[in-house]
Amino acid sequence: MPKSPSTPFLIFGLLFIATHLCAAAPADPYENYLKNSKDFHRVKQDKNWILKAWPSWLYMPWYYQWGIGHKQAGADFSKKHGYNGAFLDHGDTQNLAWIEKNQLRFYMDHTAGKGSLYLYNEKPQDKTRLKNELPGNSVRPVALNAATTQDLKKQMLHNIEQVRHSSQRAAYALDDEISSGSFVRPCTWRLIEDFAPYLSWLDEIYGKGNKPDYKRPWITYDDLRKKLPNWTLAEFDCGQLMDQWTFNDAYWANYLGDLVAYSNSIDPATPCGFVGGQSPNAMGGYDYARLMRKIQFIEAYNIGSSQAVIRSFNPHNALPTVTTHFHRSVNDTIWQAWYYLAQGNRGHIGWVQDWFDGKKPKSWHQAVAPHYLEIAEKISPLLADAEWVHDGVAIYYSHPSIQMSWILDAEAHGSTWPNRNSDHSLGTSHLVRKAWENMLRDSGYQFSHLNYIDLVQNEKALDKFKVLILPATYCLSDAEARRIRAFVLRGGTVIADFLPGVFDQHGRGRNAGGVLDDVFAIQHQSSWKATDIFNDHLWVEVDQEANFYFKSYEDLLDNNNNPLRHPAGFARAARNLESDSSHSYGEGKAVLLNLSPQWYHALRGQGTKAAASRSVFMKHLGEAGIQSPVRLSNNSEEVFGYEITYWKKDDRTLLFLIMNPEVTGTSVGGGNSRGLKTKKITVTLEFQKPVDQVRNELSGKILGDGKKFTIDWITNKAVVLSFSEYKP
Repeated sequence: MPKSPSTPFLIFGLLFIATHLCAAAPADPYENYLKNSKDFHRVKQDKNWILKAWPSWLYMPWYYQWGIGHKQAGADFSKKHGYNGAFLDHGDTQNLAWIEKNQLRFYMDHTAGKGSLYLYNEKPQDKTRLKNELPGNSVRPVALNAATTQDLKKQMLHNIEQVRHSSQRAAYALDDEISSGSFVRPCTWRLIEDFAPYLSWLDEIYGKGNKPDYKRPWITYDDLRKKLPNWTLAEFDCGQLMDQWTFNDAYWANYLGDLVAYSNSIDPATPCGFVGGQSPNAMGGYDYARLMRKIQFIEAYNIGSSQAVIRSFNPHNALPTVTTHFHRSVNDTIWQAWYYLAQGNRGHIGWVQDWFDGKKPKSWHQAVAPHYLEIAEKISPLLADAEWVHDGVAIYYSHPSIQMSWILDAEAHGSTWPNRNSDHSLGTSHLVRKAWENMLRDSGYQFSHLNYIDLVQNEKALDKFKVLILPATYCLSDAEARRIRAFVLRGGTVIADFLPGVFDQHGRGRNAGGVLDDVFAIQHQSSWKATDIFNDHLWVEVDQEANFYFKSYEDLLDNNNNPLRHPAGFARAARNLESDSSHSYGEGKAVLLNLSPQWYHALRGQGTKAAASRSVFMKHLGEAGIQSPVRLSNNSEEVFGYEITYWKKDDRTLLFLIMNPEVTGTSVGGGNSRGLKTKKITVTLEFQKPVDQVRNELSGKILGDGKKFTIDWITNKAVVLSFSEYKP
């Protein structure tokens, strides 16, 4: 690690102070809130308990347009083609007999009914009502009150009682595509009629007697959006709106957690969660740092990095996580099966529309069946109880920063902000996070996301990482800053792209610049306005109104909108700060790039040579000692976009070589590939250090010991190897 020019005594003193500040009882109300509030208490998430209910990989068809029928013919088709799971709905048991007879494990959807947790209805009058009410500051159309809770529990009790004695039950889903609003559409509803719980919650996060005196009880985005162009960094005050959103997130997560606990009280052997999960978002109750503590099972669409975020917040990979499968082509379906398995998913829920010609299965089922059977019978058992392996890199998950990103992004829409959608494909926080993920993967590095709760609760949360990346991390609390500062002091490297910690956790500007300016040895000027950041009229890189219907990343990002861009093409953020500044701090290093990585989405689509421009971001990881354990020795265009994932179980490591193409999806599902490579090629995997007892888990061939292994790879499938650590 780079050394600071400071004296050893100064280093020791800084480390001593930082350590004791972290270890002392929190005087900071927000730190106390994160450490002690019931908002962060976990539901039961015992790994062994969940594995009994969901022991392996499951493909569970959702029986819409299930032409083959629900008797033995349907069961025979399922088992022959690798669809080893099943689906029940609303406690309806008419299919349970043949499911049990054929030992197909099932999940039950709509265990809590439909219409209370999920609000969007297909009736035209309801569409109009929701469209008109969504941006308002009234109470949610279905308030989360005692009557709603009683109704949901009544339905849950009835539905669970219908199936809880079945040996084939694997999980309960409360509902599909649930939201505190409606999906993640812009919404400033209150979830409850009474303000008292909100006021008590404000006392908890600010400290008794210190909560702000908000003149109006509840506001909307309109109350601050017109102030954004004129505000300086120091004048920013998004506190009330962000407090409302955070309260909604907390109340929503706790509400779901209580329903999960109620499900467990009826059936103590079966995990409960929800399906149709959306992207991390300011709206909809999708703070995954909170949500993942309150559920035991989830199906989420692969949008806004949700799959990587969920995997990172899944304790010991205990919770069964799946995603939706939509069939588009044989090659894409094969890729989805292997890709999501390699990322830690435990199966698929299949949308079966157009699977059949009448009662006759379409021919593509025969082409994909061997892959499903191979995964379920051969590879998935190896992954049971395995845990994700990263290369010492953490990407920080700051939900207040996701909220601030939305506030800054939506300004471009003006009064039409209530119509904003598709945050996962437009939003600064989403695209910055995704760019970092793909730059790391394309450089041969694996990572985990680290969230703000775990950082503050666990003083050792950063000990297993060498590098902490702060992606569009606008908002940081003093408690988070103390943890990060201590991490760098004792030898870690922190890398920020732009504007780190210029606001606090409530979205209020700081008078003295960024909370980590001393660590980065720079100064964000509290007098800066939007005209000092990125372009001449917005706080963000992209005018998302002008480019709302973009056809390509080049269209969206419009590389000409920042005349001070870096030579590599990346947009420069603060006009009065240099790009790519490094500073030794204690035993560690702090890097402020002052660049947005979003342009990498366009460069990546142009191929290997253009994508190499990511080196301006990635060079700092090598300097921090991050190494890729294994790479392909061939760096040609035909393998560009490959990814290697690792899972550790006992003394063996399981390695997946897969393609990581562009992934498409929407708020109602998907996770298909775009630009997928499908050739059969020969590749050589080259390990940094020798490994022992290498085995090709698909062919069963023993490859021996060493550092280089040559193998054939069909690039829309996976190479799966296992090995032991080298023992000299």
